[in-house]
Amino acid sequence: MIRRAWNALARKTEHWSRFRLGLTIFLVTGIATLVAIAGTAASVVATGTVPFCISCHEMRDTVYAEFKGTIHDKNRTGVRAECSDCHIPHDGVVSMLYAKATTGTKDIYHHLVTGKINTKEKFEKERYALAVNVWTHMKKNDSAECRHCHDRAGMDPEKQNEAARAAHAKMKAGGPSCIDCHFGIAHDEPDGPGPQELKIAK
Repeated sequence: MIRRAWNALARKTEHWSRFRLGLTIFLVTGIATLVAIAGTAASVVATGTVPFCISCHEMRDTVYAEFKGTIHDKNRTGVRAECSDCHIPHDGVVSMLYAKATTGTKDIYHHLVTGKINTKEKFEKERYALAVNVWTHMKKNDSAECRHCHDRAGMDPEKQNEAARAAHAKMKAGGPSCIDCHFGIAHDEPDGPGPQELKIAK
């Protein structure tokens, strides 16, 4: 089929000059490339939106329902974190696409094939394992997703209580990461040891 199409194209263009043929190939290739890039960019943007994230009931009825009303959803400043702010890497296109390809594919597989968390009861059974996956990721990258929005250098210790000041001083010295203390603030905390107790190697 490809050979037939190529031969047909060759017959139609045999009287063209090399310049005309080269320019046509260049333009067609360039337009196709631009369409592919625009399509990829649109897909990346669309798959990072809240409507996409909660398009399956597993997310909408569990973690998103828990997120509503939390400090990351509503607060005095009106700065709102969305799913992609915490669950998609921000340190480059490659890591972002890798996360979408791996985690996203796994989520779709479990949604369509295994039904592993397709009821609230099943989700609760898996909640701790799911949380540990996220905690592990965040401890390994020193809570990079948190730091994308929260800059420790911009914190005012005078506006923090004594415990927070002490904890942030330890963090500055290479101690615990954000997730060690700030877990269970956007979603229900699972039963079991928290990130600090897990001693996950960074």
